[in-house]
Amino acid sequence: MEKTNLLYEGKAKKVYETNDPALLIVDYKDDATAFNGLKKGTIAGKGEINNRVTNHLMKLLEKNGVPTHFVEELSPRETAVKRVSIVPLEVIVRNIAAGSLAKRLGLAEGTKMKKTVLEFCYKDDELGDPMVNEYHILAMEYCTEEELKLISQYALKVNEVLSAYLKDLGIELIDFKLEFGRLADGTIVLADEISPDTCRFWDSATGEKLDKDRFRRDLGHVEDAYHEILRRLMGE
Repeated sequence: MEKTNLLYEGKAKKVYETNDPALLIVDYKDDATAFNGLKKGTIAGKGEINNRVTNHLMKLLEKNGVPTHFVEELSPRETAVKRVSIVPLEVIVRNIAAGSLAKRLGLAEGTKMKKTVLEFCYKDDELGDPMVNEYHILAMEYCTEEELKLISQYALKVNEVLSAYLKDLGIELIDFKLEFGRLADGTIVLADEISPDTCRFWDSATGEKLDKDRFRRDLGHVEDAYHEILRRLMGE
């Protein structure tokens, strides 16, 4: 498989077309952004860690019945994935109040939710990824009712599988963002990444943040937190 054209460059990744029209190559960057790109920086080694953590967790989810776009890890920084058409929704799964939810609802960060919360945001940087509900999604035809139901089921399954897996590693899964895409035949699969960039990981015993909040909030030891996640998940 060979890279051909650069198809897309985002805040954290470059995506290349290949000589196989059904496959793409994702190249993870060390660039870090927060607050819809208003804060910018670099986290040394982040690209490799996010690539390897994402692939590790995608394989775990595949084994547990969640289809993903993952095909093959090509190098520490690059992965072959199935070409998908991204559903223009960020799906946010929340177990414990943190970040924007805590602010919005006036909750103390760390408040355990009585029930897992699913939120949807319309993917549009210029609009600031506004929150939308089922009615908006169907009215704007971002996806069909059947697709939305399936995406919600998959998101909750991801939460169930990852929460249990991470708990055994001393990590509390606070909340996380997912993206889904359609294969050429319309099949919905999990896409994008699952990493310290897109999840809030807290140490179960100490509550220490092991994710991008260390960068967002200038807490320091950002690289250490990313490496700690890699160590706990993959023993390195």
